[in-house]
Amino acid sequence: MTATVTQLLGDYRAGRRRPSEVAEAVGTAAAATEEPVWISLVSQQELEARGRALDRADPELPLYGIPFGVKDNIDVAGMETTAACPSYAQVANAHAPVVQALLDAGAMLVGKTNMDQFATGLVGTRSPYGALSSVFAADRVSGGSSSGSAVAVALGLVPFTLGTDTAGSGRVPAAFNGLVGVKPTRGLLSTRGVVPACASLDCISIFTRNVADAALVLDVACEFDPDDVWSRLARPSTRARRGVVGVPEPGQAVPDDDGARGAWSAARARVGETWTPEQVDVSPLLAAAPLLYDVWVAERTAALGAFVATRPTGLDPIVASIIARGAAVPAVAAFEAMHRVAELRRAAEGIWQRVDALVLPTASIHPTHAQVDSDPVAINDRLGRFTNFANLLDMAAVALPAEKRADGLPFGITLFGPAGEDRRLLELGAEWLGEQAFAESAWGEIAPGGQAPEEPSPEEVELAVVGAHMDGLALNPQLTLRGARLVRRTLTAPHYRLYALDGCDPPRPGLVRVRNDGMSVEAEVWRLARTALGSLLAEIHRPLGLGRIDLEDGTSVIGFLCEGYAVDESRDITHHGGWRGYLSSPTVLALGARAG
Repeated sequence: MTATVTQLLGDYRAGRRRPSEVAEAVGTAAAATEEPVWISLVSQQELEARGRALDRADPELPLYGIPFGVKDNIDVAGMETTAACPSYAQVANAHAPVVQALLDAGAMLVGKTNMDQFATGLVGTRSPYGALSSVFAADRVSGGSSSGSAVAVALGLVPFTLGTDTAGSGRVPAAFNGLVGVKPTRGLLSTRGVVPACASLDCISIFTRNVADAALVLDVACEFDPDDVWSRLARPSTRARRGVVGVPEPGQAVPDDDGARGAWSAARARVGETWTPEQVDVSPLLAAAPLLYDVWVAERTAALGAFVATRPTGLDPIVASIIARGAAVPAVAAFEAMHRVAELRRAAEGIWQRVDALVLPTASIHPTHAQVDSDPVAINDRLGRFTNFANLLDMAAVALPAEKRADGLPFGITLFGPAGEDRRLLELGAEWLGEQAFAESAWGEIAPGGQAPEEPSPEEVELAVVGAHMDGLALNPQLTLRGARLVRRTLTAPHYRLYALDGCDPPRPGLVRVRNDGMSVEAEVWRLARTALGSLLAEIHRPLGLGRIDLEDGTSVIGFLCEGYAVDESRDITHHGGWRGYLSSPTVLALGARAG
């Protein structure tokens, strides 16, 4: 299965392959894998039955017939969740919401992947099911804790997998196996049904061969989960695109060995060819990283300490010692660390005022199995040097393959951005990898508001639009032909939900004010003559109408709102951040929906 997600979807829709044929081949290959990639597999009979069912399903499903794997700390109904500890194994009663979303989109689950036990490690060697190696060199570790998930994609067994990422587990294995690894904004993907490591920091991660595939999977999996206390809706970015990427000041974030240093030097040079680089002080990030292992290990102890204390069969001694260590962290130290992280987060905020993203090496070294065996804790700490801070400081991250080291080993970089800017990082990642078709597909960025425009004249009125009347979209001529002009791009107040309305031609959304779980969405404010508003109203049909829309700056203007009854059977698209974000999402692009 060397095909990517997008290639396989193209084959299906052109009639060159069928899911049943792919299911048979993938299942056979997975069962024959010699590397300890899998902890458990879906039976060949069940996998082929899924393929036959998909043969009869709608081929326009976003992930129609796409095989995938799931890290074995994520629940799959009817399968054991072991977290790489056999005595911990529990049969899940329900799918984790993120798994359910992928299955609903037409994906085919192949199996559950190997991992560092209880997601405690960045090496990929702490598992009773076997240690994994990088696909580039048998003597080098695969990275962890999402080791099996990364290697499954790197070997071509499946086009994508899910991992998790608390300290770097979705990024280090990507770097060591030449993959794209997405660590989304904390809470963007539900972590309900995931064995906790540090519940307040845990993220579900995605491994693919390219950025377009990762974006498609993220789009499908990204749904707010009201039953997950850590789930949240990320605000869309309002920062202008500058074409500037931050690089660490000289002497900061220097890799530890010659091979990594040489590759990082080449990567920095390419950053200068791809974007405008700007040096930034990353010392607040590097200062935050040690706190994860020094203090937040106590959260791991809170989740797993009681089980580990029973010394169950198959418990890795290094994992046991790390989890037990958290019991010694006093409450005072925990609060001091929380306050320190808040200080460092504030200190890092200035970075985003100057650059689109920050680039760092993903890992400082690529150790051998022998090196890990000789000093497992110290080596692991070094692997987290450029990754541990991301969740503590509430950042999104995308790991990308970069120039290889002189010794032929893979080397990776990671793009970081503030929470909610996953789409911007993916767009930049596509530019880095030369995926121009994806990079140019418009991610719905919002230009900054800038200075407030002059007040409208008494003969004019301001109108907020959130859908097909926006600049360049299908119904925008209803404004421009009446002499309307765009005066600012902004966001609504966080009191709204946005829905893709059924049966509209051209497609358009409905904006509904809600009491709870509201979010800000992208809006444009247009100015037109008051006399033109009446004729525009005559062209607006139910369930849409005009009312008052609150904006993020505290003002309110006339705008398009939707009657509540119309959204009962409509798709909630609020998490896309707005209508443009929805139209340019990989799901809609894959479905071939017309831009409204």
